[in-house]
Amino acid sequence: MESLHREWRFRAMALRASAAPSIVALLLAALPLSVASPSPPLPAAPETRASVAVDTVHGHVIEDPYRWLEDFESKEAQAWIETQQDYVHEVLSANPDRDALRARLDDLFQIPGLGSMSKNGERVFFMRRDPENEQSVLYFADGLDEEPRLLLDPDALGEETRVGLDWWFPSVDGRMLAYGLSDEGSESSVLHVMSVDTGELLADRIPNTRAASLAWERTGGGFYYTRFPGRGEVPDAELFFHRKIYYHELGTDPAADPLIFGEGLDMYAWPGVSISTNGRFLFLYVFQGYTQNDLYVVDLEADGELVPIAEGVDARFGGFGIDDVFYLTTTLDAPNSRILRVDLNEPNMENWVELVPESKHAMQGHMLAGDHLVVQYLEDARSVIKVFTAEGNYLHDVPLPDVSSVFDWTCDWRSPEVLVGISSYLIPPTSYRYDIRTRDLSLFMTVEAPIDTEPYIAKQVWFTSRDGTSVPMFLIHRKDIELDGSNPTLLTGYGGFKASTTPSFTRNRFLWMDHGGVYAEANLRGGGEYGDSWHRDGMLANKQNSFDDFIAAAEWLIDSGYTSPEKLAVWGGSNGGLLIGAFVTQRPDLARAAICDVPLLDMVRFHGFYGATMWTTEYGHPDDPEQFEWLYAYSPYHHIESGVEYPALYITTAESDTRVHPSHAMKMTARLQVATGSGRPILMRFERAAGHGSGTPMSMVLDQYTDYYSFLFGQLGMRF
Repeated sequence: MESLHREWRFRAMALRASAAPSIVALLLAALPLSVASPSPPLPAAPETRASVAVDTVHGHVIEDPYRWLEDFESKEAQAWIETQQDYVHEVLSANPDRDALRARLDDLFQIPGLGSMSKNGERVFFMRRDPENEQSVLYFADGLDEEPRLLLDPDALGEETRVGLDWWFPSVDGRMLAYGLSDEGSESSVLHVMSVDTGELLADRIPNTRAASLAWERTGGGFYYTRFPGRGEVPDAELFFHRKIYYHELGTDPAADPLIFGEGLDMYAWPGVSISTNGRFLFLYVFQGYTQNDLYVVDLEADGELVPIAEGVDARFGGFGIDDVFYLTTTLDAPNSRILRVDLNEPNMENWVELVPESKHAMQGHMLAGDHLVVQYLEDARSVIKVFTAEGNYLHDVPLPDVSSVFDWTCDWRSPEVLVGISSYLIPPTSYRYDIRTRDLSLFMTVEAPIDTEPYIAKQVWFTSRDGTSVPMFLIHRKDIELDGSNPTLLTGYGGFKASTTPSFTRNRFLWMDHGGVYAEANLRGGGEYGDSWHRDGMLANKQNSFDDFIAAAEWLIDSGYTSPEKLAVWGGSNGGLLIGAFVTQRPDLARAAICDVPLLDMVRFHGFYGATMWTTEYGHPDDPEQFEWLYAYSPYHHIESGVEYPALYITTAESDTRVHPSHAMKMTARLQVATGSGRPILMRFERAAGHGSGTPMSMVLDQYTDYYSFLFGQLGMRF
């Protein structure tokens, strides 16, 4: 999110305590035209106590009538949550098609899924979920032609609480596995170690390893890893910060693990670690947001001196070390990234040699496989893989299906075979083996998906945003729809943190499309679809560009005859939940319904909860007067106006979400229930024993999506 902030199209308003009472006269959902009888009246939303807190921030007087909900664990807030859950159930259970929707979703969720992969020596590890699994399960095989064996099933690990597998790292030879487990989706990982050969669980346990970065020694006798402080080491408010790198030797007390790196760093810095294939060079990364990081190297066989490869440069630096060479990708002087060779014996920037120059397409990653560079790009948000010599000479493309994306890929640098996992809107997840020498692409693993995709079409269109920027969007729907403005349409987007929105096989979409629905996925600025520049054009002072792109996408769908405001719904989660909040408060006239999952919504106070201060590099910091103006100009919670006809909203949050604090959803719900003049429902689902989404069991997912589609079908007048 970048450049100059566009003037927000509606005036900023402080919340007033004297908000108008809620209006509860409209129907829950429009019935089909052939049905004359009206729907039952919408029940009244629960009342919420207002107790106005007043702050003066950089000259702005800001009233917050529901700040007491920030203490969501209090007895009063918990009672309020329960009344909201009763209200959600009362409203959504009135949909006569709810049971049929659930049954169809259950069928679709039986389709298996594939996930992350890693090839370590001859062994290959991969995640897979089959119908009997509540969560994805980790398997391994001793070779690409060998039968896979179950290694780790998180559902078998919990007794009284649900356990989630957060991350995993095999050793270089695949004989050992380090992995992180947490309870109920909290992502507060505890590191465990297992012998892959025997299945034996070692005694080593290391807490506070959330989102760990980990690099095994070549021998497999120990590893370098990241850890956060525990209670008592720093003030509780700082537990999500001060991440540092330690070394652990198997069988020793983790409390005595030596600190390797991180002392003296800014408390918000995010260090990471990797190691060269010969075990000689240790690489240390220090990230300051999603556009910049420093990179250092330590020669473990010499004096252990910390040598900067790149330091204090406004660019990203990544890659991997093969013996004494580091294959570096960087956005330095190349917003779409390029690859350089760094001699680790002389790593100064003036000695770097460019191998693969920047192209017009955004580079997503690179690997070395059997003396060949294999490079992944996004071309208009679709994955393309190109093969080069180790010196950077282009050879050929890997023949992937059109309009598909890579969900993961892996190789062992000594082998010419690459594993590539792809999916698309109409192609279920599939893993391929690709031999660089023979150029043979063969099936490694797929899933059975009993869906006839012939009646559907997936295509890409372009629309013009407010400032004239051309923005792409994918559309998926039945081929036989008519452009008469009557099609129920679901528009989604993300637009942040350089995350790319690419084609993927999402099972529940077929329920939507089977009933005449159009699915639209916009590639908003703030994402990484077009490299570093596209990201910067939707961050910080330019964040409004993301919202303008989404608004323009909705207008294009309406103007092009796909849908109308009464038939349009929007959906987004996390940063995408902020997107939905901004869309609803800036252009409430464009959509009938909105789903706002685990959202950021109070951008004046977001930095004060959990580890959200780290996101100030993406959004800006409210303590900075200039940056506060950007944030306050669009902060959804602060732009709710009494009497405005807002769309129906379904907002979600979760008890164990340690990324986005539940108060964002709670305060927004309370304010909108009082303010809206449309009579449409404002609903909030508070998920117990769940987090930001990681490790959610399939039974809970089924419950969630039954609610989503009961809400959408009801509001858009759809029948099963």
